[in-house]
Amino acid sequence: MYDPPGYLWAIIIAGIIAIPAATCVVLYGGAVSAGLGRTRAALLAGGAAVVLGGWFTASAVIAGHGWYHTRLGHGVPWMPVAVVGFLGLLLALRRIPVVARALAAPGLMARLELPHTFRAAEGTAFLAIMALGHLPALFALPAGLGDVATGIVAVLVARRLAQGTGRRAALWLNAFGMTDLVVALTLGALTGYQLINVTPSGAPISELPLVLIPTAAVPLLFALHITSVSALVRAPRALRPATATLTAAVR
Repeated sequence: MYDPPGYLWAIIIAGIIAIPAATCVVLYGGAVSAGLGRTRAALLAGGAAVVLGGWFTASAVIAGHGWYHTRLGHGVPWMPVAVVGFLGLLLALRRIPVVARALAAPGLMARLELPHTFRAAEGTAFLAIMALGHLPALFALPAGLGDVATGIVAVLVARRLAQGTGRRAALWLNAFGMTDLVVALTLGALTGYQLINVTPSGAPISELPLVLIPTAAVPLLFALHITSVSALVRAPRALRPATATLTAAVR
């Protein structure tokens, strides 16, 4: 099993925990803004924490047994199955009425960008592991730089959306963020399953702790992108400032 230095373990795990935690905070805020009350909002956030935390734990157990570390043609490729399956589950859960109301709440578009800020930590980890000579540059450079760029820009876009502007910038950010995830998954599969011979190999991508990024964090981030784009497309051209919306909700 690939065992990176302790500080990289800390960076990776911190980022993986922060993304779902921020998502739960987003759902809580959306439920409160939608008028569901703090009790129902807390239940929604708690339910999301159980689902997200449960799958992150299950994925770690699967990785610990080595089930993600397979070659094509030698058993079921569980990693892409996990990615697609978890993404499908998250998209299906969006249709639950209370979740749909929270996701349609005023001012939510700005909050939806916030979980992406923690992608900078994961991107930094990819680049650091590449610098140690344990990941191929073919994967680590585009995946790492793309995540760092998305994480930094997400902060700026969220601020503009909160001020009632930045709709076009948010659409571009989400388009770039989804492209970055697709490119990272594709290059990770090509190098991890050794469809492209590179040195070093991409084998660490299918082992702890890195495997938690594609199997758990990436589907959640992709679902957030899809939700954000849907909200931006439905929103009027001139957005109301999120602070004004929250003030009106309190009144």
